[in-house]
Amino acid sequence: MSSQEVIKIEDDFTLIRFQNDGPEPFYAQHGIIGTGLIQFHFGIKGNAKFLFNQGNYALELKEEKSLLLYNPQKELPLNLELAPNSWAISVIVSIKKFHALFSAEADYITFLSPDNKDKKYYNEGNISPSMAIVLSQLFHYNLHPSIKNLYYKGKGYELLSLYFNRTEDPNAEQCPFLIDEDNVLKIRRAKEIIIANMAEPPGLQELADEIGLNLKKLKMGFKQIYGDTVYGFLFDYKMDFARKLLDSGSYNVNEVGLKIGYSTGSHFIAAFKKKFATTPKKYLMSINANV
Repeated sequence: MSSQEVIKIEDDFTLIRFQNDGPEPFYAQHGIIGTGLIQFHFGIKGNAKFLFNQGNYALELKEEKSLLLYNPQKELPLNLELAPNSWAISVIVSIKKFHALFSAEADYITFLSPDNKDKKYYNEGNISPSMAIVLSQLFHYNLHPSIKNLYYKGKGYELLSLYFNRTEDPNAEQCPFLIDEDNVLKIRRAKEIIIANMAEPPGLQELADEIGLNLKKLKMGFKQIYGDTVYGFLFDYKMDFARKLLDSGSYNVNEVGLKIGYSTGSHFIAAFKKKFATTPKKYLMSINANV
């Protein structure tokens, strides 16, 4: 229920997925991060904290927040405590590669400027909607193992480019109400409600009434933040949840379908096949074959 996956994209470019779906904290270590490396950390779900100085100092990584850490004077350990039901992604890239990628933007990227290149740097920021989509894709993919590294490489570079994107999301002008942080919080509350009630989700108007937004703002805002319609997002979430239940080996196909709200087995099978291009039964057989 807890895992740490290290994906070496290139010699000086590493991506790490931390996932804790269990009820207890998960402690992960990735050795020492050298002085020539920059760390990007992204809190996708739940909370985590980085531990330093034998645990005497902690740096919190919150949900939908990012941390950038760079210390050219001192090597840093990567010790992470991941809270229950929390996910995070880290990107470790060398300053040499980073200079090559962004040399033309050195004046814009603060810690690359000549005055700061030998100074330690720390920055906490928000994860933008476009970044959130890429981070979600890094956790939810259904690709052949032979192209996994290429997929991660592309998404890793896309994530860095979005991190340093100087403009707001190009679609933001279509949804000016999202500038209001209160509305953003309401949209995120809507996501929490449909996930908590995924077997019997509320109707759109009921959901809009519950969070205190009109229906149009709910629809537009949800698409802007999460890149999909309310029920499109919920469908993907339910299918990924179903896959995890099948992975656990504790439930049969009918039980999984019932847990996510399908009273008819054939409807669940059709939905699962639409998402993953295979039936739940065949997916279970593939898991057992690899055990």
